[in-house]
Amino acid sequence: MSSATPAPASPLARLLPLAGVLRVGRPSDIWFKPALSVVAAIAPPGLTLLVLGRLDLAMYTMAGSLCALYAHNRPYAARAGVLVWVVLGMLGGLAVALVAASLTGSAVVLVTVGALLAAAQKVLCDATRVGPPGNVVLTFVSSASLFAPQTLAQVPGHLALAAATGAWAWLVCMAPALVRPHGPERRATAAALKAAAAYAGTGGTGEGHARARAAGYAAVQAAWQALLSTGARSRTRRALERLVVRAEVALAAPTEADAGRLRAWAGALRGTGPVPQAGLPRAAADELLGVDAARGLWARLGPRTPLAVRTALGCALAGYASLALGVGRPYWALVTAASLYQANIALTWSRAVQRVVGNVVGVLVFAAVAPLAHLGQAALVLCCLAFSFGAELLISRNYWLGSVCVTPMALLITEFAGYQNPGELMTERVVDTVVGALVGFVAAVAVTNRRAGDRVERALTAADRARERAARLLAERDPDAAALEAARRGLAVALAELRATADAAAGEWWQRALPQERVVLAEQSGHRTLAATARRQGLLPDRGTDTETEDARP
Repeated sequence: MSSATPAPASPLARLLPLAGVLRVGRPSDIWFKPALSVVAAIAPPGLTLLVLGRLDLAMYTMAGSLCALYAHNRPYAARAGVLVWVVLGMLGGLAVALVAASLTGSAVVLVTVGALLAAAQKVLCDATRVGPPGNVVLTFVSSASLFAPQTLAQVPGHLALAAATGAWAWLVCMAPALVRPHGPERRATAAALKAAAAYAGTGGTGEGHARARAAGYAAVQAAWQALLSTGARSRTRRALERLVVRAEVALAAPTEADAGRLRAWAGALRGTGPVPQAGLPRAAADELLGVDAARGLWARLGPRTPLAVRTALGCALAGYASLALGVGRPYWALVTAASLYQANIALTWSRAVQRVVGNVVGVLVFAAVAPLAHLGQAALVLCCLAFSFGAELLISRNYWLGSVCVTPMALLITEFAGYQNPGELMTERVVDTVVGALVGFVAAVAVTNRRAGDRVERALTAADRARERAARLLAERDPDAAALEAARRGLAVALAELRATADAAAGEWWQRALPQERVVLAEQSGHRTLAATARRQGLLPDRGTDTETEDARP
């Protein structure tokens, strides 16, 4: 027996685990909102086309209806604007695709156009933080349209159909504001309180405390972004702001937080009842403005250059490989590649595995459902509606589960213009999935992100400066209340950005060693300063009484 010491795994091998990739998690708290919205957005146009005998136009109405999947975590004031941009982005990609399809029949040219569109859609969706489902739906719409028979004279009419259903999707997504106008902000605040309670339960040192703290700060930042996008500071918003501050303080001083009270506040935010009055000292309440951590769009586009190159190269090569294999729908391989690219190589690998497994299982589901769907066009439409609902029900539990429903839905959509050979459709889908995942991942490995380390250094510098600013104010005998509040919020934002940046960089490969020790030290000192700042402001919660609420009335 050899006594040689085994060679350590390569950096790339260490980043590509299989354990846990297919693990099923808990569903999203609001999974039913996009699920019901997309069904409500698809059904009326689809049934209208069914009655008119023009299901061949369903691809264009679906383009607009699928916009109903977006922005369900945004307050309604912000959601209105985000959905407008989503619809306009969908129409822009669709217009480019339809014009290209009408001007050339070269599959190579069309794949190239699709790859460039996919890269632009990926970078813009990430930079604007539009949220799930991100670029995948937009890329699916534009890529599929590239290979739809088209003439220039037909383009305006098809775009009009997409625009009309996009407007309908906007109305569907905005309708709940009539019943629960502050619902998204209340949910975001409740999520922050629950995450802070989970961290407080670890005492700041228990098992999993680092992960719980990172999740807590991410939830708090999401809550601030929701509150800051609601416009005027109404009575409800001011009450929610105070609760978010309580969550922040619990994260800064977990040993002095009351996890039970945090959970009770979170539970009280369900429904439409009054918002709990958490209360703050008057000085802190008067200066409670929050911090808008959002940077300009152009500043967020620059660091995503490697991601844009990965997406364009991977999608193009996947489409070319599909063409070389003689597959009639190369856009399936293109969309598969576009769906893989995440913040780093490790997450991209996980998504590749999930995509392949989900699509293969989805093809088997299609084989079982195809006989039922072929009973008539009405059955075809109803099956598509069922799968669109199922996709949103499952995708938040794990991406591969959602793909089990998305795959048969995509296959059924291709049959709106006429039934096709199920065996041929299934074979092409599996081949394109494997080709797209393999080629797309190879492109991600080939295009390294050497800027990840630079971003960690910048985040470290920002965190150090924010901590020094807070420390200087703490050293003063009577610091300005507004400056102290701004310093506390700025330090919390900087620490959250540092953790997110370090996690993203840790999932990359072929880069210089990351300053992990400096990151840990910066986080430790930063959180100690946060706790000291909260004490100086008098923000640490009083477990015994609620007398602190006296000055908290909005």
